[in-house]
Amino acid sequence: MVRVYRCCGAVAILGIVAACGSAPPLTADPPLPRVAPPPPAAFPSPSPSPSTPLASTEPALASSGPVINRARSRWVPAPWSELVGLEQDALDQAWNAWLKSCERSASLPTPLAALCPQVRALSIAGPAEQSAWIQSRLQPYRVETLQGEARGLLTAYFEPLVDASRTPNGMFNVPLYGPPAGLSNRKPWYTRQEMDTLPEAQAALKGRAVAYLADPVDALILQIQGSGRIRVLQPDGSTRTSRLAFAGTNEQPYKSVGKWLLDQGLVKDASWPGIKAWLAQNPQRQQELLWSNPRMVFFREETLSDMDSDYGPRGAQGVALTAGRSIAVDPGSMPYGTPVWLVSAGPQTTFQKLVIAQDTGSAITGAVRADYFAGWGPQAGELAGRLKQPLQMWVLWPK
Repeated sequence: MVRVYRCCGAVAILGIVAACGSAPPLTADPPLPRVAPPPPAAFPSPSPSPSTPLASTEPALASSGPVINRARSRWVPAPWSELVGLEQDALDQAWNAWLKSCERSASLPTPLAALCPQVRALSIAGPAEQSAWIQSRLQPYRVETLQGEARGLLTAYFEPLVDASRTPNGMFNVPLYGPPAGLSNRKPWYTRQEMDTLPEAQAALKGRAVAYLADPVDALILQIQGSGRIRVLQPDGSTRTSRLAFAGTNEQPYKSVGKWLLDQGLVKDASWPGIKAWLAQNPQRQQELLWSNPRMVFFREETLSDMDSDYGPRGAQGVALTAGRSIAVDPGSMPYGTPVWLVSAGPQTTFQKLVIAQDTGSAITGAVRADYFAGWGPQAGELAGRLKQPLQMWVLWPK
C-alpha cells in the first residue's frame, strides 16, 4: 500500500501529522533512535525441512542462537516463555496473511521462503498443531534498537470506505483526481491551493476526476492513507464498491493539518473527529485548513471482486493486506514476510497476536516500530485515528 505521507501516530490522525511522507508526531514523544546502519549479518539458514508438517513437539524453553544485527535493529534470542498469549491467539487468522506472503515467495528471504510449503500444508490444521509447529520450527528473537531498547511505538492505519458519485452534484462536489497529463515524478506540480485557484491548473485537471465525495476531509483522509474504497450509487439504484489505488502525487511537501491546528492553539484533539468538529464550528476556515497542506494525491480506480473485498490494498511486499494481521515496518529492521509476535497495551486496545510484516511507510522508521493495518470502514478508521501506544515485538525466525 503506497502511503505517501501517512504517519506515525494514529495514522489518520497522526497521519495528519505525517506518513507514507514523513512529519513529526503531534505529541512531544521522544523520537525513535536513528543510528548509522552497520552491515547486516547474514541470516542463519533453516534446518532441513521435513516433507510434511511436524507433529506436536514440546518447545524448548531456553533461547538459542546468536544475536542478529540488522541495519536498524538487533534481534536477541528469547525463550518462548516471553511470548505470553501465544496459545490463546487465533493463529488461523494470521495464517491467511502468512499464505499471502508465500504467494510471493521470491520476495522472501531464503529461510522464510523455504518454510512456505509447510505453511501451506498447515493452513487446514488446527490452532494446536499450528502453535506446535511454530514453536518447533522457529526461534523467537526480541527486537531491540542497536542501543538495546526493546520498547517502541505502535500506530495503525486503515482503508477508508466512503460514498461517492461519478458526477458532481449538490451533495457530492469534492473531486478525487487521476494523474493529470504532464505529471512527472520528482518534479513539483501545482500546490493544492493552486489547483483550486489557477485557471491553468484547473485546465490540466479537466476531465481527470475519478469520483466526487461529499466531504473534503474524507478526501484528505483518502489522500493521507494513499488508497481507499468508494461506494458509488449506480443509475439502477444499486451500489458498486471499487478501490482507489495510489497513482502519484504533486510532489509538494506534506504539511499536517492537525499540526496546523495545534500550532495555532485551535484544538486540543487533532484526531479526525476533532478536526471535523472544529470545521463544523468554523466552516468559513475550511479552505484555509485544506490549503495548509500543499500536497495532493492522485488515484486510479481498480475493480474490487468479492475475493478482493475480503482483503486490503497491496502492501509494499506486493501482497494484499489482511485486516488485523498485517503490519507496516521499517525494512531496515526486518524483511517483508517476517512473522512477528506483537504485544501492545494502551488506552485503545491490548494486542498479543501473531502478525506478518508486509508493508512500510515513510514515517515508519526505527527498530521497534509498527503500523497496524486495522482494515476498512468507520470502526477501522476510529481505531487507526486514535491508536498510539507502547510496543514490543519478537521476530519468529527459522531455526
